[in-house]
Amino acid sequence: MQSQNKGKLYIIGIGPGSVEQMTVAARDAILNSEYVVGNGTYLDQIKSLLDGQEIIRSYMGKEVDRAKKAVKLATENVVAMVSGGDANVYGMAGLVLEVAEHQDLDVDIEVLPGVTAITAGASVLGAPIVNDFAVISLSDLLTPWELIEKRLKAASEADFIIALYNPKSRQRNSNFRKAIEIISQHRDGSAPVGLVKNALRGDSQEYKVTRLRDVLDYDEWVDMRTMILVSTKNSRIWNQRGIERIITPRGYQNKYDY
Repeated sequence: MQSQNKGKLYIIGIGPGSVEQMTVAARDAILNSEYVVGNGTYLDQIKSLLDGQEIIRSYMGKEVDRAKKAVKLATENVVAMVSGGDANVYGMAGLVLEVAEHQDLDVDIEVLPGVTAITAGASVLGAPIVNDFAVISLSDLLTPWELIEKRLKAASEADFIIALYNPKSRQRNSNFRKAIEIISQHRDGSAPVGLVKNALRGDSQEYKVTRLRDVLDYDEWVDMRTMILVSTKNSRIWNQRGIERIITPRGYQNKYDY
C-alpha cells in the first residue's frame, strides 16, 4: 500500500562488494536517497555513490537500532538501508519489515535484490550450483547449533549441493570442522568442494578447489569472508588451461547428444 507520507524506505542488497556488481535499480535508489543507513563495512564498499546524502554509519551487533532508525526516518524522508549480498539472504530485509510491522508505521517500503555470496562464489568456481541446492549458515548466534546440525544432515542425505555461509569466526572456530564432519557421514569423500573468499571483490578474491576428504586441510584459511560449496556425487572438476572449475551436470547428458 502506498504511504500517504512523502517518505520511502529502500532495503537494498548491494551484492558482493563492488558498485559494478550492483543492479541499476539499487544504484539509482542510493543516489536518490536523502539518508543512507548501513554497516560501516558495506558503506565503505559503495562510497563512490555517497555524495550529498546524510550517512548513518552502524556496526555489527547494532542491527535492531539500525532498523529502528531507518524506519523512523523513512516516515518523512527517502532512506536507503544497505545490506551485503541480497537483503533477504541473512540480510536486513526481515528485521526492517518486522520493526515496521511491530511499530505499525505507515512507511512505503521497497526491497531491491542483490547478487548473493552463493551466486558470486559459484561464478568464480564455474558451474557448481546448476541443480538443487541448500544454503546453511554456520553462525549459531541466532540459530541453535542443534538445529544447524539437523539442517546439515538433512541437506546431505538429500544430496543437495550445500553452500556454507559464516563458517568461522574468532568466537566459533570449530563450527566449520563440525559441519564438514556431518556432511562427510552422508557424502562421498571424492565430492568436489569450492572455497571462495571475497568473491568478486577484485584483487582480494581468492579461491580453492579440492575434495570433501581434503577440505579440512584449508581449515586455517577459512574465515567469515569465505563461502564453501560442497557439491554432489555427480559433480566433477574440470581443469581448463590450468584453471580448476567445478561442473554439476543439469541432466541434459541423459537426453541429448553433445
